Amino acid sequence: MNTGTLVAGPLSKIGRTELAQIPVPQATATHRPVPHHEIVEALVETLSFRHIAVVNEEYAASNDGMKMFGVLDLETQMEGCRFSIGIRNSHDKSLRLGLTAGLRVFVCSNMAFSGDFTPVLAKHSKSFNLIDTLAVGVDRIQRNFEPMQRQVEHWRQTQLTDERAKLIFYAAFIDGKLDAPRSLLSEVHRLYFEPQYEEFSPRTMWSLSNAFTSAFKKLDPVPQFKATAKLGEFLNQLPA
Repeated sequence: MNTGTLVAGPLSKIGRTELAQIPVPQATATHRPVPHHEIVEALVETLSFRHIAVVNEEYAASNDGMKMFGVLDLETQMEGCRFSIGIRNSHDKSLRLGLTAGLRVFVCSNMAFSGDFTPVLAKHSKSFNLIDTLAVGVDRIQRNFEPMQRQVEHWRQTQLTDERAKLIFYAAFIDGKLDAPRSLLSEVHRLYFEPQYEEFSPRTMWSLSNAFTSAFKKLDPVPQFKATAKLGEFLNQLPA
């Protein structure tokens, strides 16, 4: 599989080794930051307990290292895609540790998340148990794989008129219903109506979704992860 790479930027395209080098703030009486790399290692271990192998992983951090996003591609597959898990964490309380179900699209390496990151704990307190927390989160994510597969199959069969597609673009960028830069509107429009891959030539919801995620590659990694997570939520809320 051709796996994607994150767009380079300050402290952006990093691996697990670089995650371990990010400074961690000192713990307080009420908040104990958990290092990004420890969370990733615990997640990989949790997956291995379920005999799920990670075949590719990539991470991005904010410039100050306080926020981390990542995606781990799993060995499990569906037609044209590989299941993935998105993960986020922060050292500064700005984000709660969260996971989301996702896919890696083979033909273009696009990431597709089923929705926004779901927090798996209230806060990093002294009583926080990382392994137990991730076990609950992974169980929840696994339950989302089958619905996500059904959703993709439905999107592949959902035909769109050109007018309908343009209305979705308008709602996303002009009405501001999608948390993504308005400057991407023309790129999404171009990628949908002039697709780079034959697989996305049909005028379907699946092709439209991939036009968005292809355009998101122009963003720096952290905004790319955020926009990708918000996209699934936006598309799922569209009227039938």
